[in-house]
Amino acid sequence: MKVFSGNSLTCHPAEYQTGNECCPMCPPGSCVKTNCTEFRSRSCLPCLEGTYMNQPTERTQCFPCTNCDAGSGLKIKTSCTSTSDTVCEPLEGFYCMDVKDKCCMAAQRHKHCEPGQYISKKGTASTDTECSDCTDGTFSNGTFTSCQPHTQCESVNLQLIRPGTATTDAQCGHSSNTTVTVISIVVPIVLLICISLPIVYIVRKKRKSLTDNKGNTRTSTQEKEYRDGREEHSII
Repeated sequence: MKVFSGNSLTCHPAEYQTGNECCPMCPPGSCVKTNCTEFRSRSCLPCLEGTYMNQPTERTQCFPCTNCDAGSGLKIKTSCTSTSDTVCEPLEGFYCMDVKDKCCMAAQRHKHCEPGQYISKKGTASTDTECSDCTDGTFSNGTFTSCQPHTQCESVNLQLIRPGTATTDAQCGHSSNTTVTVISIVVPIVLLICISLPIVYIVRKKRKSLTDNKGNTRTSTQEKEYRDGREEHSII
């Protein structure tokens, strides 16, 4: 339908004007190949792969499909078709910062809580992680969803070696009483051994000396008897 008002031309909402002609728009999923004239109708061309057209159009080219860039923290939620664009969503561990037509256009990695903080609210696809500080007597390395209380060493019969902080647990060790008990047993035994060894050595050496002296005595007697016997033999 053409409506002339003076020198102006008004086309139907589903048409577009080219020269003095009102041409029908191409349907979604296609674009205009050739415009209509007084003697021919317009022709349309299907959208090529990687392009789309989501509405009636007078354009001669379809829109390029959006690329969900993994390097920007995005992934494909819904693939592109000839009549609809790609829908992107944040990767796991990211949240969306810019949404357009239900499609995430930009994402950012969830914040990491610092040691001494806990995750008070876990991040989602649309919100960032929230962190809170640990209170006195508790600790967290930054990955806990709640701060953990410091270990009470006395309750497990251990001695406190290093007090806990906001980032580390208390360090416990064996009680000093146990150490004293071990020392009181081991030290006397070592001393007894050290004293006994010289005594044993002296006693054994003395016994050996006595034995050697007795052997020498017997040898001298035998030699005297031998000499006396020879003298008697010479006299005879």
